[in-house]
Amino acid sequence: MDALQKLYAPFVRCANSLQSPFLLAIRIYWGWQFFQTGWGKFHRLPQVIEFFTSLGIPMPAFNAYFVSGLELVGGILLAIGLAGRPIALMLAFDMVIAYVTADREALGSIFSDPGKFYNADPFTFLMASLIVLIFGSGLFSVDALIARMWQKSSRLKSETQGTVARNTTVARY
Repeated sequence: MDALQKLYAPFVRCANSLQSPFLLAIRIYWGWQFFQTGWGKFHRLPQVIEFFTSLGIPMPAFNAYFVSGLELVGGILLAIGLAGRPIALMLAFDMVIAYVTADREALGSIFSDPGKFYNADPFTFLMASLIVLIFGSGLFSVDALIARMWQKSSRLKSETQGTVARNTTVARY
């Protein structure tokens, strides 16, 4: 058993070291794809509103603007890894709605004909969003940079408070 563990441990370390580069690649590629779809929708808003109307989406004009903005700005934020999980949640919801409204047949055949489901346009966008939602933005992201800054700030704050508390205690005696 020890021999198996000795072989497996380096493999796990190596695989774990690939998580953040993988998340970076996912974020950059799919962030760019979301940005492009949002940009395209903004430049064809009358057609998008008409399409949303034909699908029976409530408030089609509002939703066309909202989805265009979400995909455009959300794509940028996803790519740089800022607010990765909240943005990924919104984009995943966007793709679920795309399945429900525009690719209902593909969604309905998820078990009977999985090929229809995973060949539908929203599939890879949904999977990329779910990956970032579940695993976060990774070490190579603005989220990680902010977390490191907050950690450093809180560590400095606690050290400063500890010094003040020690000095106050000494002054009392």
